[in-house]
Amino acid sequence: MKPYRHILSFVVMGALALTSCSESFLDKIPDERTDIDSEDKVINLLKSAYPSTSYQWVAELSSDNYIDNWAPHMPTKPWDPQVLSHYNYGSYARFDDQLYAFEPASYAAYDDWDSPGMIWEGYYGSISTCNAALEAIEEISKETKTLTPKLRAARAEALLIRAYCHFCLVNTFCQPWKNADASKNDIGIPYVKEVENEVTKHYDRGNVAEVYANIQADLEGGLADLNEEFYTVPKWHFNVNAAHAFAARFYLYKREWAKVVEHANAVLGTENSTLLNMMMDYSVFENCSTGDDYSNAWQHPNLNNNLMLISTYSVFQRRCFGYRYSIAGPKAREVFLINTRHPLWSSYYVCPIANVGGMCFGNSTHDYGFINSKIFEQFEYSDKIAQIGYPHIILRAFTANELLLNRAEAKLMLGQVDAGVEDLCAYWNNSIEKFSEADYKAYFEAGYIKKCTKQIIENYYSNGANNNCYPDWEFTQNISSDYVVPANYTAYMNCLNEFRRFETMFEGLRYFDLKRWGVNWKHEIGLEATPYQLEPNDPRKAIEVPWEVLSSGMASSRPTVQASSASSNLVKLDPEESRIK
Repeated sequence: MKPYRHILSFVVMGALALTSCSESFLDKIPDERTDIDSEDKVINLLKSAYPSTSYQWVAELSSDNYIDNWAPHMPTKPWDPQVLSHYNYGSYARFDDQLYAFEPASYAAYDDWDSPGMIWEGYYGSISTCNAALEAIEEISKETKTLTPKLRAARAEALLIRAYCHFCLVNTFCQPWKNADASKNDIGIPYVKEVENEVTKHYDRGNVAEVYANIQADLEGGLADLNEEFYTVPKWHFNVNAAHAFAARFYLYKREWAKVVEHANAVLGTENSTLLNMMMDYSVFENCSTGDDYSNAWQHPNLNNNLMLISTYSVFQRRCFGYRYSIAGPKAREVFLINTRHPLWSSYYVCPIANVGGMCFGNSTHDYGFINSKIFEQFEYSDKIAQIGYPHIILRAFTANELLLNRAEAKLMLGQVDAGVEDLCAYWNNSIEKFSEADYKAYFEAGYIKKCTKQIIENYYSNGANNNCYPDWEFTQNISSDYVVPANYTAYMNCLNEFRRFETMFEGLRYFDLKRWGVNWKHEIGLEATPYQLEPNDPRKAIEVPWEVLSSGMASSRPTVQASSASSNLVKLDPEESRIK
């Protein structure tokens, strides 16, 4: 899948970036769009409005999913000698070292792959496109004195994309939502609603409460008028199911639990037969043999589980395997559920669900880490002879599996314990039910994987010494004093934590979960395994905005960072580098 090209310059980014930009940029006319004076032109413009960059790498590296291979750690594989070891792998980029140490990425530029600047530029570029579409819709409707069904639907799509982009930005670059009062004290990100025609316009970051209020207004406005009948391939747009899934995630982060259930039910239904139909279909992997096969199966738009897909520019697959930072050692055991004594499966090095889905690609000779087939790269050539072009990762922005876990959490927090546990069990058990006939016999009927029950959850996940289990969930009160998880819910929340970490690995959502729950986590760095600990309300839990933006005078809670030189984002395809051996 090739992403749609933007047909306008990133005007907003010119304003948000430092005023001493290169002359070549300032020499350009700020707005290079042609006149958008018809329904079809608006629709075509919105095809380019989805973000072309992704927060996945920055968020994953900043979470507790990765280790520093320089720091001594136990090996991943249980049959390797269980002694501390380390590997002197180089960093993919210098700013990765900074991010892993919770520092500003001062060595990164806007066009550095998977950098904070590329996130900022890409998402604000999408917002700029949405605003251009909204302005055009308003002008066309004024001229014709009517708002046609197609334009109404286009306006809804633009509002949803704008809300989604700001939602990703605020959760990356700001503190998490706390409550309506406390979030007024946390610095936000600019919520841009107008077409930018000025190169040097100043933007105020406002506060998190204001950003969430604007997101909610756009989200609800988009949901009210959304009509997917005008889409050729709905999964690449904000279709109705994707919009409800976005609403459920938004209200989950805002802790409006009843609304989470309401929007999740709109997609998943309330009967298990309907739910089963929406779950990930693991039978599609029956004939897969390569990473590309598995990746194409995961990302296929015909899967009911995939609610919305976005094509992004990224070298995520390259940088997370065989370099300094990877999912390996004890983190691999936690994330991939590598555990030979788990009550839900036995006798296998990796959980059978991960095995069936091809989620655990690695190298048999060294502990380089692991990679998930969900993020395998697709390469777009700009010059096949020179072997250069652009790498793409397909982001599964919303899935039914993640939505089910959102609903499970909301039900638990509403005090609906049995209903919440039912959703937790359905997440696990329906995955098994969706195995191919051969895999069902090989794994389930052979006794290597078991169905989840309330008793298993209460027995296993009540032990804080087990992977992904906390002794209690009192840390949520670091976020807000009214965010209380009852002590007798600890086992259920630990189960939810493990399932969410497993389901969302390599997708960046783990970082958002840690922040919104108030978890304190650490990274151990270097040969001395020096701990870099994040404490409650630590400002480092928010990624620092790009140095180019800070140089323009935008507010920051961190010291001014040093500028770095820009670099080209055209890369060469190296088969040995871009594919797992």
